[in-house]
Amino acid sequence: MTQYQKVSIPAQGQKITVDQNGQLLVPSNPIIAFIEGDGTGPDIWRASKRVLDAAVLKAYGGQRKISWMEIYAGEKALSVYGENEWLPSETLTAIKEFIVAIKGPLTTPVGGGIRSINVALRQELDLYACVRPVRWFEGVPAPVKEPGKLDVIIFRENTEDVYAGIEWAAETPEAIEVINFLKTKTKKAALRTDSAIGIKPVSAFGSKRLIARAIKFAIEQNKPSVTLVHKGNIMKFTEGAFRTWGYEVAKSLFPDQIVTEEELYSQYQGQMPAGKVLIKDRIADAMFQQVLLRPDEYSVLATMNLNGDYISDACAAQVGGLGLAPGANIGDFAAVFEATHGTAPKYANLDKINPGSVILSGVMMLEHLGWNEAAQSITRALSMTISQKQVTYDLARQMEGSTEIACSSFADRIIDNI
Repeated sequence: MTQYQKVSIPAQGQKITVDQNGQLLVPSNPIIAFIEGDGTGPDIWRASKRVLDAAVLKAYGGQRKISWMEIYAGEKALSVYGENEWLPSETLTAIKEFIVAIKGPLTTPVGGGIRSINVALRQELDLYACVRPVRWFEGVPAPVKEPGKLDVIIFRENTEDVYAGIEWAAETPEAIEVINFLKTKTKKAALRTDSAIGIKPVSAFGSKRLIARAIKFAIEQNKPSVTLVHKGNIMKFTEGAFRTWGYEVAKSLFPDQIVTEEELYSQYQGQMPAGKVLIKDRIADAMFQQVLLRPDEYSVLATMNLNGDYISDACAAQVGGLGLAPGANIGDFAAVFEATHGTAPKYANLDKINPGSVILSGVMMLEHLGWNEAAQSITRALSMTISQKQVTYDLARQMEGSTEIACSSFADRIIDNI
């Protein structure tokens, strides 16, 4: 094993490995890395860890156990490693070596300072698929009449688009140089000399591997459709290409398992053939209407980076907000599971915040390991706890007849229901 300066490897436990076919080889006592997070992160991590450990113990009678290994990012990394070490190299090395990690929310300053640690993790580790399932738990207050109709899994490309971080401030020499170059190449629009400039890279490689993962998931999980979400009517060579490459990869890699929407009507008279996945596409702004007006017509969404960020949060709002919205960042060899909400620093150390996002991200992690029995027991227990109206403040303030309990107490109730 690698020698670390600040990371303590558990005495008990074994490394997860990946075989030549890209399949995880998970021992009965895997070492899994965790980053507790900033702000409310420590509160929600403590609660989530207890729930995950209890579910594994109950499901496997002590035959399986996670050995947790703390690694560092965000504000805690500064205290451990020193100034400006927001994302230490040891953290990246540890995730590469131990394959699976889970994290709480991390600080991202707006308008200056460090760039997003979350984005850096995804890019440095090539965690190209941001996977966000969004579903409603009965009893959770929601702003729409029928939140149960929305049940989608969003596959968001994680490494390209405007999140690549290629930009220059207005009136800098670099921005002016790019503007002057563009003025010689295009006459479609006037480029003001006081413009800030950003670059939007979108590749066939990045798009196709993300879309292929989404389609493969839909086939394996018997999902009815995959929808390519894009703004290709305006950005024809980036977002439009994403759409084009999506259909190409569907037809080349899964020819016997998919049918396109065009084929559905030209060859099948609108009757979906059994055992196939429907591939379709929607313009991004229309998709926002669709998830409100006709959510039950959509199952798996494949999106570019920025569109995926918007649509996943919008979907989460329909079913009660980000407090119960899990996420995962998955590559071919490593995966990091994470809360999708922010750090909420004003609630730090108050034992108040909803740990559901990290708990459900842990459910995704257990499913990734193949420990489905433990994963399912947590989902059932969380649903039961909400139905009993023993909930944290974010839900209690909206649920008539509920009892507000602390973050740690919410974990206790879930454990009782496992």
